[in-house]
Amino acid sequence: MRVLVIRSIIWLMCLVQGIPFTGLAQSPDSVLYTLSESELVAILRKYHPYLQQANLQVDQAKAFIRESRGEFDPLIAGGWDKKTFDDQLYYNYFNPEIVIPTWYGIEIYGGLEEVIGTRTDIERSLGKTSYLGISVPLAKDLVLDKRRAVLQQAKIMLNQTGAERQNLINDLLNDALSVYWAWTRNYQVYKILNNAVQVNSDRYRFIRLEAEQGLRAAIDTTEALTQLQQFQLMEADAWLQFQNAGLELSNYLWLEESQPFAWNDRIVPDSSWMAINDWNNDLPALDELVRTASLEHPKLQSYQFKLGVQEIERRLKFQSLLPKADLKYNLLNKGYNVLDKVDRAFLENNYKVGISFQMPLFLRQGRGAYQAAQIKIRQTNLEIDQVRLEIENKVRNYYNELMTLRKQIGINENSYENYLRLFRGESLRFEVGESTLFLLNARENKVLESLQKLVELKTKWYKSKASLVWAGGRWGLLPYTAASE
Repeated sequence: MRVLVIRSIIWLMCLVQGIPFTGLAQSPDSVLYTLSESELVAILRKYHPYLQQANLQVDQAKAFIRESRGEFDPLIAGGWDKKTFDDQLYYNYFNPEIVIPTWYGIEIYGGLEEVIGTRTDIERSLGKTSYLGISVPLAKDLVLDKRRAVLQQAKIMLNQTGAERQNLINDLLNDALSVYWAWTRNYQVYKILNNAVQVNSDRYRFIRLEAEQGLRAAIDTTEALTQLQQFQLMEADAWLQFQNAGLELSNYLWLEESQPFAWNDRIVPDSSWMAINDWNNDLPALDELVRTASLEHPKLQSYQFKLGVQEIERRLKFQSLLPKADLKYNLLNKGYNVLDKVDRAFLENNYKVGISFQMPLFLRQGRGAYQAAQIKIRQTNLEIDQVRLEIENKVRNYYNELMTLRKQIGINENSYENYLRLFRGESLRFEVGESTLFLLNARENKVLESLQKLVELKTKWYKSKASLVWAGGRWGLLPYTAASE
């Protein structure tokens, strides 16, 4: 009996210290493969399809920048129009032209004209001519126009898409790690109960042998069997919980080329964390965590980029309140060389100039559009204030939870040591015949309950630590650079 009691004590001490219990023989086919938290994070960042979709959204934003820059591409145009009737050439017009838009709303253009015929438009100059012109907005579209606004917004939207990508990574990793630590907890509980079944099986066989030899009452055999059956039921339930948690975790595991990972029940979580005691390490100051989250959280950054897009839209709508006035000037010359023999006298006598002006009398459309743009900015600022408050409170919430869990772990470790001390004392009393198997089983149940609670608190601490990182937006901070297109 002494050997059995000592075996039970050694097993319990091994469990709480994270030392593998060698009482179970393993065949070569039962080799386990461990999956650590860092390995899970690496797999998610590299292969998860949600991240691949987010990368495609970034590529799509880059393509939109290229498309927006196309509005500033030089444009080549041309036309040829000819009419003959009753053996007469009425007209033959040929007019190739190139237009070069610039960033400041100014357009430079030049072209050639060849006009032949007997019935041409009176405004057209017969023969070969060339021209070089410029068009300048004097009010509306001078500071900002649609083309420049769209390109500026496209650049900001690229950064916004990158921030949304980081926020998606942040949420994805938090969800996966929450499942991972639930899986880890279930595995540790299963190990505790599995070893409890093995110890109580040995105890039952030993007591039954003593009962058969008349050294122990037969009722003790029933008591030992009841305890064993209780642990067997709990072990079966723990195994089910562990397997189901593993299947849930497999939803986050992918391979190359978007191939889902085939789950294997021989994959187990890494147990090295049990000997590290991270919960005893100091945490960063709460104020520093809150300040960092309010500045660097990708969700807040996404809203800031959204605000930048709306600000450009507001500036563009303000242009609708200005009159549209455009100045056009063309330098004209005979032949196909517009700069041939250009001097002061030539410039004073060979040009075409004009100004166009347009302005609505009441500006209701412009005022309404500008007011709507201002309202959108106000709405976004209110959303930013609300999101920032939620983020800061989440950081405080998980920080407080970690501090509380640290205290609870310390209390539960002391509680476990006390229960273990009581179990040892009861074991000695049982050995000398001053106690009963019922009391010994009761002490053992308390030890196992305390040990399971300790595992639950420790895995919850790691889960809360991951949630604190998530609340601060740190999981999503992957290296990202908005490429220049």
